Amino acid sequence: MPEVDFRAPRLFVDAELRPGVAVALERDQSNYLGNVLRLAAGASILTFNGRDGEWQAEIAGRKRPETLTAIKQTRPQDRLPDLTYAFAPLKHARLDYMVQKAVEMGAARLQPVLTRFTQVARVNGERMRANVIEAAEQCGILSVAEVAEPVPLERFLASRQAGRLLIFCDEAAEVANPLRALEHGAAHGGIDVLIGPEGGFAEEERTLLLRERQILRLSLGPRILRADTAAVAALAVVQAVLGDWRAEKSG
Repeated sequence: MPEVDFRAPRLFVDAELRPGVAVALERDQSNYLGNVLRLAAGASILTFNGRDGEWQAEIAGRKRPETLTAIKQTRPQDRLPDLTYAFAPLKHARLDYMVQKAVEMGAARLQPVLTRFTQVARVNGERMRANVIEAAEQCGILSVAEVAEPVPLERFLASRQAGRLLIFCDEAAEVANPLRALEHGAAHGGIDVLIGPEGGFAEEERTLLLRERQILRLSLGPRILRADTAAVAALAVVQAVLGDWRAEKSG
């Protein structure tokens, strides 16, 4: 894997990237480059679009940064693991934090799920998308996680593809060692990690979940975690045991 240059500014653009292509900057991007980073015409940054890899680009503009011109590719496009993070929405800053951390942990898709005890009924998809992009820019990530529309738990379960493993984080699970539990999991068709609301799942929801075919009921240890903390803990153990944190086997 090519080294990531964490010192160079990175900017997401929703445009094609290839040698010589000039991309018009949005007003907030121009303000960020010119007024926050104090960069002028001729300065070099890194840019990506989630499709064409990462590129070295040169800033152009008369009084302020107006365009980026792609010069050369610095890293080829990669793919995120087939990992969906499904969660009961939280309020404002805690939701921002959870989205950012899920992206850092390698989630490819973010799926808000409405449950009986969900405290937030409406989700700002544009704000979630902005947090996804910001996390990708700051952490050297090339692929941009998909942000799905909120759906009720029943619809989420009904729409899941056959063969996907559902990891259902439940404080009432009998197995207290999450690493040991995951060692017996199989993820041939992708992984869905589901974390409920602060009040937990209702009994009828837990019953519905346990009817799923490929399901792993997982405890995250002896302490009750806040939902945003549980997101980090669950995705970390899943990536370590079943995801792309594992070393590739030679031969």
